[in-house]
Amino acid sequence: MSWMLKAEGLSKGFTLHLQGGAEIPVLHDTGIEVRAGECVALSGPSGAGKSTLMRLLQGNYGTDAGRILLRRPDGTVADLAKASPREVIALRRDTVGHVSQFLRVIPRVSALEVVAEPLIARGIRREEARARAAALLSRLNLPERLHVLPPATFSGGEQQRVNLARGFVADFPLMLLDEPTASLDAANREVVIGLIREAKARGAALVGIFHDAEVRERVADRLLEVAPLREVA
Repeated sequence: MSWMLKAEGLSKGFTLHLQGGAEIPVLHDTGIEVRAGECVALSGPSGAGKSTLMRLLQGNYGTDAGRILLRRPDGTVADLAKASPREVIALRRDTVGHVSQFLRVIPRVSALEVVAEPLIARGIRREEARARAAALLSRLNLPERLHVLPPATFSGGEQQRVNLARGFVADFPLMLLDEPTASLDAANREVVIGLIREAKARGAALVGIFHDAEVRERVADRLLEVAPLREVA
């Protein structure tokens, strides 16, 4: 199977301007490669840099060094580390899906529109996008009466289900999952496991942080250890 994501030589640190310009290194010469149909789980203690690596792979953080190669649906390869803001937006539209721990949306926009938006951005007709969004929300056991309400009014578990539906609705070639089963009950956790397995079966590459050990064991093909820099020889 060909790789969908290949990152090499990644380094990232932060400057604490309110602490006298203290430099905090987080990642150094880090790499990851993920093939089509594979799920790689990031492992390591809290503070090791797992979330920082995920943000680099989504383009939320700029790299200090290294490259992040993404294979787009048309087969071309883009280096996210060198992409312009416009190119990052395009990659998020057609290549990189993301499920974060927290749902961040525009207030007063309905759950249905939040989930349909990635499809509409790709040119799918609004009626079809809304129908696909509704079907996925229902699969995640979000009551139909909530589909037309803004997610800001929902419980944490309900918001996470909207977050999941938005991430999975558009069949992205690469998916980044940051604790996707957080705040979910057992039934909806099973739905998410099913969605991850279906994404793998269609050839998507997935990178995830799974603090739920059972979920990690059931969906991950291998682990990538992210070690704190102080432990690196």
